[in-house]
Amino acid sequence: MNAIVSAIAAPRTPPRPFGLGSPLQIGALIALFGAGAVMALTVNHYYVFVLANVALLAVVGIGLNVLLGLTGQVSFGHVGFYAIGAYTVAILTTRAGLSFWLAWPLGALIAAAMGALLALPALRVKGPYLAMITIAFGFIVEHGIVEMRDLTGGQNGIMGILPPGLGPLGADERAVALLALATAAVALCGYAWLSRGTWGAAMRAVRDSETASESIGLNPLAIKVVAFAISAACAGAAGALFAPLSGFVTPHTFGFVQSILFVLVVMIGGAGSVAGPLIGAFIVGMLPELLSSMEEYRLLFFGLLLLVVLWVAPGGLVGLLQRLRQRLGAQAGAADGIPAPAGAVQLDARARQPISAQGLTMQFGGVRAVGDLGLQARNAAVTSLIGPNGAGKSTVLNMLSGFYRPTAGQFSLGGQALAGKPALALARLGIARTYQTSQLFGGLSVEENVALAMNRGKLGPILGAARLREASRVERARALLAWCGYTGSPTARAADLPHVDRRLVEIARALALDPEALLLDEPAAGLSREDKNALATLLRRIADAGIGVLLVEHDMALVMGISDHVVVLDAGQLLAAGDAATVQSDPAVQQAYLGESLEAARHAGAGRKPPAGEMLGVGELVAGYGAEPVLHGISLQVRRGEAVALLGANGAGKSTLMKVLSGLHRPLDGGGIHLEGQDLSNAGSEAIVARGLVLVPEGRQVFAELSVLDNIRLGAFLQPKNREARVQEMLQRFPRLRERLHQRAGLLSGGEQQMLAIARALMSRPRILLLDEPSLGLAPRIIAELFGALERLRDEGMTLLLVDQMAGLALAVADRAYVMENGHIVAQGTSAEIAADAALAKAYLGGH
Repeated sequence: MNAIVSAIAAPRTPPRPFGLGSPLQIGALIALFGAGAVMALTVNHYYVFVLANVALLAVVGIGLNVLLGLTGQVSFGHVGFYAIGAYTVAILTTRAGLSFWLAWPLGALIAAAMGALLALPALRVKGPYLAMITIAFGFIVEHGIVEMRDLTGGQNGIMGILPPGLGPLGADERAVALLALATAAVALCGYAWLSRGTWGAAMRAVRDSETASESIGLNPLAIKVVAFAISAACAGAAGALFAPLSGFVTPHTFGFVQSILFVLVVMIGGAGSVAGPLIGAFIVGMLPELLSSMEEYRLLFFGLLLLVVLWVAPGGLVGLLQRLRQRLGAQAGAADGIPAPAGAVQLDARARQPISAQGLTMQFGGVRAVGDLGLQARNAAVTSLIGPNGAGKSTVLNMLSGFYRPTAGQFSLGGQALAGKPALALARLGIARTYQTSQLFGGLSVEENVALAMNRGKLGPILGAARLREASRVERARALLAWCGYTGSPTARAADLPHVDRRLVEIARALALDPEALLLDEPAAGLSREDKNALATLLRRIADAGIGVLLVEHDMALVMGISDHVVVLDAGQLLAAGDAATVQSDPAVQQAYLGESLEAARHAGAGRKPPAGEMLGVGELVAGYGAEPVLHGISLQVRRGEAVALLGANGAGKSTLMKVLSGLHRPLDGGGIHLEGQDLSNAGSEAIVARGLVLVPEGRQVFAELSVLDNIRLGAFLQPKNREARVQEMLQRFPRLRERLHQRAGLLSGGEQQMLAIARALMSRPRILLLDEPSLGLAPRIIAELFGALERLRDEGMTLLLVDQMAGLALAVADRAYVMENGHIVAQGTSAEIAADAALAKAYLGGH
């Protein structure tokens, strides 16, 4: 079930919805439903029944498309709403004597109300859990009908439901078929208008990133509840027509299989496309007729059909056809650049409010991430929040933007207290932010991302598009994009943008809120030096326009070059504050970034045996995650029995290099990696581990649900010989692990998990042990114990390549070191030489 739901609900690129605006599209719609109406009036009663069923499938599919195609929510319980509509009409027309024309809308309304009520608890979960809740709802409705015998007739159902009359057109199946076709046409038009309007854009935004949607003032839960209610109303309306079409209703007509067919209608046709449910309804409705001689195999064919669609055309048949058209060049030039009015916008010149915090504290269980912090981000100024890994910087931003509720303390915007307010409320009050990892709405265009943010969560009429597509809004969105330096097409899909453009569009979207303050979390991550310089200029322009900028960034050259005020955190505590020069020269700040005193490192290696010949060689290595490389021609050497430290600020490329060396990320063309003469450049991670290059990853990454013992044993997966004896060796090396041998690894402390990760790696019998940030997030006492274990490994002759933020400790363990900055090696030498080299402090704290 989990795999199926994940495949159905996985983010996908839906076919771009059309808005039924062109004469060709309107003409095709009229022709299609006109032909259906002619058939309903001319063919025999059996085929009228089949035609009506296809139309009802289309109505349910269109409604389910709102839920699945726009908001990305999966429901396998829509047969329950279908049954509610059917039984409402059946009960009201046969027992209460109401007219069908009154009972029909009541059926849809009751289904919509039930959908909204179900959505409130159901949409607080996702994926398979949401699917299970909706399945349970379908079973509850089916069995509730069985048990309420006095009202529903129980197992016998309700008979004698008469079709409505349409005057001269009659009062039989033909009338119901015409109503079903008309309902499908209205639902289709409604979906088209919804999908291209402001609410449709908001639904796709929530689907793509609930976090980012809150940061522009949208309420994800309210938007999903509306989508669920609309979807349920369509299913209820279709069910209300099914009752007079069949003439009777019984509980078993509304079984779980019917819900599967409804989902098939959307998936086969294409979730998110306008025409998809029509195509899906035709296939699902007509396939049983084509396979009537093999009725017992019908579900088998449907199951195979779904598997084929998910495999060959995850975007459905409409998505497949559009891909074919693109390959044939039919859509060439559809996203050509459209000129934006460069420099035509000016941020509103008005007095904006500063953010101030007093005693701000955030505690996660027994861990205090931020403690008693006070700071102020002035308007018209850049305030930078810096500190080593784990200092609590992102936690502070999450509190100030409403994603975390502070454990204690207050913060305010101007004089208005904000602590405890949710993220969407803070966005509406004027606090905008960006994220470490880009959170654009990939299913929207660039200009739609920006225009949607201008509303601060106010969406207007459900089928309206003025708040998204009004000419003045589009013009201002394009002007904002140009002001931020974006030079691509404003109509391009955000999901297709390169990394640097994603950063610029995200900042433009934040500025579209007309904010009081702008919070940015590592906006320069992954940018080239040229792009970082352009970003620095943009951030200064924003501050000069009057907006207070609170910046978390690890590129110290950028921070020190643009900041009016710098606040330094260490382990959640305020360490220092002042201008750039004051902070750079502060000994406490240098120690926080470089670790313990470098004095011990200046004597590292004295008296140790000289290392042997080269074991690991890296030459002119280039690697990255997109068009812009992160590593630029890295060359280094590790000799047998040697400990080498790899140092540099966050974002220098150290972890990327470790991932490339371990096979978790492939290098770009050029350069090479050799282990004792064997080329590893194109080897997979399993082969690299088998050859003896073993990584202890950043963040430990133990198998949390397994015991400590099982974690250690798994390290010997490729080297099973004498496994149990080697387990005992690990327990002697790390006595803490023996005490917790049968505990779940996820319950260990951070230091114990780090020891477990090293023990697991040693079980692979490494020839070179790669350690990525082993001290991250650990207490000083645990760090000392951990580095004592690393020193013992080094003295035993283990070859080590170590990345760690605590430069002093790393250099004390290492024989030699390399310093990285912006993907380049900027210094290398013995530990003593690097400890005395000014390039080390410059790499961490910027400066000259």
